[in-house]
Amino acid sequence: MLKKSNAWLWIPTLYFASGLPYHAITSISDIMYKDMGIGNDKITMYTSLLLIPWTIKPLWSPIVEMVSTRRKWTLTSQLLLAICFAAIALAVPSNHFLILTLAALFVGAFVSSTHDIALDGFYMLGLPQEKQSFFSGIRNTFYRIATVFSSGFLVMLANKLGHHFGNDAIAWSATFAVTGIIMLVLWLYHTKAMPSPVSDTARTTKSIKSAFHNYGDIIKSYFQKPGIWQALLFLLLFRFPEAQLAKLGKLFLMDEAAKGGLALDKGEIGFIYGVLGVIGLIIGGIAGGICISRKGLKYWLWPMVIAISLPDAVYIYMSSALPENMTVISSCIFIEQLGYGFGFTAYTLYMIYFAQGKYPTAHFAISTAFMSLGMMLPGMFAGQLQEWIGYENFFIWVTACTAITFAVSALIKIDPGFGKKQK
Repeated sequence: MLKKSNAWLWIPTLYFASGLPYHAITSISDIMYKDMGIGNDKITMYTSLLLIPWTIKPLWSPIVEMVSTRRKWTLTSQLLLAICFAAIALAVPSNHFLILTLAALFVGAFVSSTHDIALDGFYMLGLPQEKQSFFSGIRNTFYRIATVFSSGFLVMLANKLGHHFGNDAIAWSATFAVTGIIMLVLWLYHTKAMPSPVSDTARTTKSIKSAFHNYGDIIKSYFQKPGIWQALLFLLLFRFPEAQLAKLGKLFLMDEAAKGGLALDKGEIGFIYGVLGVIGLIIGGIAGGICISRKGLKYWLWPMVIAISLPDAVYIYMSSALPENMTVISSCIFIEQLGYGFGFTAYTLYMIYFAQGKYPTAHFAISTAFMSLGMMLPGMFAGQLQEWIGYENFFIWVTACTAITFAVSALIKIDPGFGKKQK
């Protein structure tokens, strides 16, 4: 029988269940469309638009905040996501695959963003503040494991199935079917494993109408927080370099040498991200959570800013030297993922820090919406920029943009005691 009070039994799998649909929708789709012959400019535009639900999710976050429980919202969303992935699997082999898959992905994006609202609120209700600091690294790690699982194992699966069937459409259809089955299994597990915190209760407002009645107060109280404008700049621009790099990194590895790419196949990309990438993320993410729990977020902010920024330069080297040695390529990706895993911990903890107070679930959702907007807008035009200036100049530009990350990090104020484990 599961011990529902043990956070290790539900936090890792819940954040894996959060990361899997997000990256299947926004990252696997990149590789699928590249495989199906769509150009970089269209891929980055279409898949960036899939971030819209995460950007506008504050519009319905009051419903999650005030109607029913976070636990019920989380479980229902996981079941609906399993259904959405089944629909994507059916749409891939069709004659109108582009419009049908985009439609199914867009519905899945709305469900996934709702799942994120509920889960983040459940996390804050299910753990005391000092444990939130420690498990922030764990949750980030398993969220990023879902990222490399999507970019790694599922892409490798699509590659194997493509060789087996000799048909990329059938391979991608089967891959998304497997993704749906995984979500279904996670839903079944979480119906038993998730605790039911006493604090996870519906508010006195029971209807959607009454929930939205308080929406103005939620928005008003968020924008009245001290340091709001500095916080918004941080949320929007901290990941400005990554927003561009994330859309082109894998496409660069896939693209043919004549276009400045490394011409790797999906299996090689899956191995790099799914094996070595996950090791780097685990080390970086767990180390980040442990470090903050000992010294606090303020103490570790600048080391984490450096860690998330400087490794971007490995792409300049790869686009210039065009290495063929898999050890060299893998080492570059490992370094970048290690730094990302360590540095992103600071960003997540700051969102939790800023969401403290009234309506923490809705306020955290608003912060993640700004984070999503900060990823969507630069990503939309990254493909066009890359096709205009080429991969090498594009990665030089991205690395130069890390100066923005440093600038916005200097603006925020953090309580020196936040994140420290209580003695």
